[in-house]
Amino acid sequence: MLVSATAVQTGASAAAAGCQVDYAVSSSWQGGFGANVTITNLGDPVSSWRLTWSYPAGQTVTQLWNGSYTQAGAQVTVTNASYNGAIPTNGTASFGFNGSWTGSNPAPTSFSLNGTTCTGGVNPTTGPPPTTPPPTTPPPTTPPPTTPPPGTSQPCDIYAAGGTACIAAHSTTRALYAAYTGSLYQVRRSSDNTTRNIGVLSPGGRANAASQDSFCANTTCVITVIYDQSGRGNNLGYQGPGGVGGAVQPAVANKESVTVGGDKVYSLYIPGKSSYWRDGHLTGVPTGAAPEGMYMVTSGTHVNSGCCFDYGNSETTRRADGAGAMDAIYFGTSCWFGGCSGSGPWVQADLEYGLYPGGSSSWNSNQRAFTSKFVTATLKNNGTSRFAIKGSNAQSGSLYTLYDGALPRGYSPMRKQGAIILGSGGDCCIDNTNQSVGTFYEGAMVAGYPSDATENAVQANITAAGYR
Repeated sequence: MLVSATAVQTGASAAAAGCQVDYAVSSSWQGGFGANVTITNLGDPVSSWRLTWSYPAGQTVTQLWNGSYTQAGAQVTVTNASYNGAIPTNGTASFGFNGSWTGSNPAPTSFSLNGTTCTGGVNPTTGPPPTTPPPTTPPPTTPPPTTPPPGTSQPCDIYAAGGTACIAAHSTTRALYAAYTGSLYQVRRSSDNTTRNIGVLSPGGRANAASQDSFCANTTCVITVIYDQSGRGNNLGYQGPGGVGGAVQPAVANKESVTVGGDKVYSLYIPGKSSYWRDGHLTGVPTGAAPEGMYMVTSGTHVNSGCCFDYGNSETTRRADGAGAMDAIYFGTSCWFGGCSGSGPWVQADLEYGLYPGGSSSWNSNQRAFTSKFVTATLKNNGTSRFAIKGSNAQSGSLYTLYDGALPRGYSPMRKQGAIILGSGGDCCIDNTNQSVGTFYEGAMVAGYPSDATENAVQANITAAGYR
């Protein structure tokens, strides 16, 4: 459902106000649905926002992320979270939610932003066709396309354009936003225990490996922090003394160098006994049954069967807290339930109490091994009924769908806690050590259930980045 409006003037001295709302049902099941909403501000900049609408058929919002909500009868009011209240002119803000319905689930027909009705008309995504055909060239007020043009966007720009904004973005190799100019990670040298933040060579560019090389010359450096590029503060610290607490050590910073787009960069190379973690349940990481998606670029040449080389949603307790407490990508050669075909490594879903190759503990015959130097792995989960696992060579080709279907028995609804894990399983490493090995180049987590088109666009961006 697309509701748009041109800017209107509310008075001689009042600010110009106007809005466009993209309302899309992302998933649906018996009695329930998930939806993503993107607001485009067509007027003067706002520092906070309040979006209201009324449901025509008695639908009820049951859970919402990237904002807060109230509902009185048919009317729903959503207000911004602490980190997404400001919307510049032609800027956007997004949120998602789960809802319930009985009988039918028609989309709202009108939205208001801060009291101003979005009056640009209704163009339903389903239902009867409009009386006049849509214009061949969209007007300037339409939202960004799902797949932005090459060279203008990075993975998190692509996710945001698809209505599923990144809530965490990590990389030691490059910026994951086209405008990002901050630090990617921090190194600490052993000679004097001082630290240096390693940034990018240019906005949206590759890591400044030369800065690391000069700082770490003639001594050993370790990676102590991997910074979150999303602006939500979901920085990953190592799980050991001097880090976020725990029993392991930070990874050596210069164990592996590769090139991206011709520039030298370093990976996060975990040889075992290293892991990184963040409690993000108050800073945007989805919890409970809220849907989410994620990807990482890893390597098929540095793996083992130790449990578990993961990236994704994990326990805030750092303990194994039951089925559905995790929702993370696993990559390695572990055959958790037995009966596997081949020797891997495979992209699987670590949902806690099991590494799932598909929708059950039985081996998924559609699984395949990814042994290339660079591997893209994706996972998305709507939290109640569906998840999908994909993989590909990160240097070329499209994503291959390994599984797309129902959640395993006992995992609906999900019970995510909202921490982020990188390099180990969820019950590591307060008082034990990590058994897994693996390589991490980049990855991000998003709120909402990303579309296939969005994931395909992210994969295209990764292959174009030029990992070598």
